[in-house]
Amino acid sequence: MPSSVITDTAALTTSERGDVHLSGVSKRFGETTAVQGLDLEVAQGEFVSMLGPSGSGKTTVLRMIAGFEDVTSGTVRIGGDDVTSLPAHRRPVNTVFQDYALFPHMTIAENVAYGLRVRGASAADRNDAVATALRQVRLEQHAARLPHQLSGGQRQRIALARALILRPRVLLLDEPLGALDKQLREEMQIELKLIQRDVGITFIFVTHDQEEALTLSDRVAVFNDGRIEQIGTAREVYEYPKTEFVARFLGLSNIIPADVAHRLTGTAQMMSVRPERVRLVTGAETPRDGDLVLEGTVAEVVYTGPTTRFVIDSTDGIRLLAENQNSHHPAADVSVARGDRVRVAWASDHAARIPDSH
Repeated sequence: MPSSVITDTAALTTSERGDVHLSGVSKRFGETTAVQGLDLEVAQGEFVSMLGPSGSGKTTVLRMIAGFEDVTSGTVRIGGDDVTSLPAHRRPVNTVFQDYALFPHMTIAENVAYGLRVRGASAADRNDAVATALRQVRLEQHAARLPHQLSGGQRQRIALARALILRPRVLLLDEPLGALDKQLREEMQIELKLIQRDVGITFIFVTHDQEEALTLSDRVAVFNDGRIEQIGTAREVYEYPKTEFVARFLGLSNIIPADVAHRLTGTAQMMSVRPERVRLVTGAETPRDGDLVLEGTVAEVVYTGPTTRFVIDSTDGIRLLAENQNSHHPAADVSVARGDRVRVAWASDHAARIPDSH
């Protein structure tokens, strides 16, 4: 079978499936340092998301892996090979962008086959590979349609099929779901993860959407100011943030300053506790043994649908968030109102100590 055709990934060798290793990678644009001394290792078949705000360096790193940007210093290795100086077209990667870039006058099958046609694959090999690729993205029944006849999510899956048919060692995805509406985006997150597991190719995904990164990834690399603040599983970076930036960027978090933490625990170290871990203690209720407790006044009650969020101004000068699942009867009255005096409590082991708050 020609090398341009998708095969069973279990049969691929280590070098064919490839790791990505960045060592001391930096990128400067004039006097501006976009990426500084970055190290990153991505294992075979892993789904890694690079998450961060605009300007944090994540897209620049993706472009350096792809070969679209030169590396100012450091090395990029793919499958053990140093590709730092190789042009983009000679690297064993493919990139999917937010813009699907499908040819409007070509059928879906022709769009998917385009890369193989450029490589000179025979018609028979192209047809076999297109059938496999479309089956992997569950769109084989749409082969004869034109792009405008598909939904946004279907067009994105076609863009994936067109990239995967070339059997890259690594697939790079630059905010590919950014143009979709919320519901379709959430549906495509699940589709994308299923496709990645099916094909077994290493995916490196760039996003600024925290929920998207947590949903999709084996590991999440949180970027800030041209470097990785923390990398770990979704659970690790969410539950055990190592810096204040990570705690605040990955969803809502209550930051307990070191002085307040010292009064509560005897240790002067900043803590982070997620709103869903915080309980309101009202009336004659008593906190549980081992709880950490602060007192305050309810500043706002926000109904979000699945949850109710309480904003509490504590007597220590901290604004806290508590979030309760709305598991009661929908018509039930909210028992806590704005202006009520309450205590907020959380289990001591539900708070993450932040060792580095830079």
